[in-house]
Amino acid sequence: MAKGTKGYRRIVPSLTALVEFEAVARLGSFTHAATELGVTQAAVSRQVRFLEETLGVRLFHRLHRSIVLTKEGEALYVVVAESMQKIAGVFDRLSIGAEQQELVLASTAPFAQLRLLPRLPNLKKIDPPLQLRLTTQMFTADLRHVEVDVAVRYGDGSWADGTSALLFDEEVFPVCSPGFLEEHPMPASLEALAGLPLVESDSTYEGWMGWEAWFRSVGFRPPKLNFVLRSSLYTDAVQAAKYGQGVALGWSRLVHDQLARGELVRLMAASCKPRDAYYVVVPHGRTITPAVTRLIDWLREEEPVCLKDYPA
Repeated sequence: MAKGTKGYRRIVPSLTALVEFEAVARLGSFTHAATELGVTQAAVSRQVRFLEETLGVRLFHRLHRSIVLTKEGEALYVVVAESMQKIAGVFDRLSIGAEQQELVLASTAPFAQLRLLPRLPNLKKIDPPLQLRLTTQMFTADLRHVEVDVAVRYGDGSWADGTSALLFDEEVFPVCSPGFLEEHPMPASLEALAGLPLVESDSTYEGWMGWEAWFRSVGFRPPKLNFVLRSSLYTDAVQAAKYGQGVALGWSRLVHDQLARGELVRLMAASCKPRDAYYVVVPHGRTITPAVTRLIDWLREEEPVCLKDYPA
């Protein structure tokens, strides 16, 4: 007789307790879990305490104004969330059919605007039934507390809220418009580059590189930088460079299309290749379905190399 036929009820005494535990862990709050489930906070607390007493371990560290999963709680949450997601997926397919499926893809606004949106037509060719919902984040959000199927992140690939896989690395170099280059001499040195009008964008998440960090990475410490414009969004910095306002830092995966169309040109061979890279992250509990796999394959698509990286 298989082990499972001895009765799941004996091994798992309360499915209700598991459902309420998953909501608390995902939302990071007993109150929010109670609201989502339509029960009282006291009822949710009783169910979680019942689980802890049954297992003989603590599932949460109860802090003054927050709760944090323990090591044991994290292990249980990963399994419970994945199982519930699989069950929910079957219900979705049975109730609305498999003809259409919506996936939620999270990324930063620059990645979405400069890389994802121009490539959406190709995704429709690869997976016509797929309905994609894009959500943008200024900072890295805990995937356990948001409704996301796949996220694109820039960093070292080490995150506790999901399983990550490398998408591609990055290269950063100065870019400007062709018109700007006609009005300003090609910089013959890093010192000359530092003296040109520079467009800066604020750092919005870990690993983002500004002009000062870029110059240090290529071995030069200019005494002063000539900032002509600062922006809070990288997309605005790219647009400013495109319209001839100054020189911006070009992140190769984001400005490739502008380079290919000749809207931007690369200045100098000097570049930085950061240790961080882009990763695709699937939250713990999400099933990697064929649709998710096709989405990841699309994200990994390599663009052709520009024939002319920077003016000779």
